[in-house]
Amino acid sequence: MSFQAYIDNIKTKTGKGPDEFKQLAEKKGFLYNGQLKEGVKAGEIVAWLKEDFDLGHGHSMAIFALFKGYKKAGDH
Repeated sequence: MSFQAYIDNIKTKTGKGPDEFKQLAEKKGFLYNGQLKEGVKAGEIVAWLKEDFDLGHGHSMAIFALFKGYKKAGDH
């Protein structure tokens, strides 16, 4: 599955896209000015997304990759 397919599936399931998840993560204290705060671990993001949005591990890691800057929407 391409990275963009993960993002599309997440949007279908939650109704939220990457920018909305970044806003929510800022409110939760995981991001500051769009950047992942130092010390925030993947497991924290995964737990939050599983709990609040019922996302699986792979989809949660895709959001984490966006936050880390490893990937961006549109990547394959």
